[in-house]
Amino acid sequence: MSDSRRLALSLVILRISLVIFFLVWTLEKFLAPELTVAISQAYYGFEIGVSGAYAMGAVQAGVLLLFALGIARFWSYGFFLVIHTVSMVASYEALINPYDPPNHLFHAGIPVLAALFLLFFCRGSDRILVLSPRGQ
Repeated sequence: MSDSRRLALSLVILRISLVIFFLVWTLEKFLAPELTVAISQAYYGFEIGVSGAYAMGAVQAGVLLLFALGIARFWSYGFFLVIHTVSMVASYEALINPYDPPNHLFHAGIPVLAALFLLFFCRGSDRILVLSPRGQ
């Protein structure tokens, strides 16, 4: 198997795993919107309300579908890269003090952020199970 084929296979596996990761957070906005409301208040400092949680979930679900299908990769991969980066920055206090429970769980976001950077910057090589040509 060629290196480019290995890279493409690795990227599709990475993309599918990230879809599963973000699907949990997307579904939470519909199944437990009060958690999204509480997270918004605690980490971002503003109240969104349940209807805001649903609206965020709808946007996230739509972009996640594009992400899963490799459509508009610059925008869909970039969307999750940006929102996850914002999430990591917002939770910096938990990252600084990992041994104050449950802060160590926030560290799982670090490799996710790295995976998103990798997928975004290698989107042109992500050619398996995509519906958009050449990383567009």
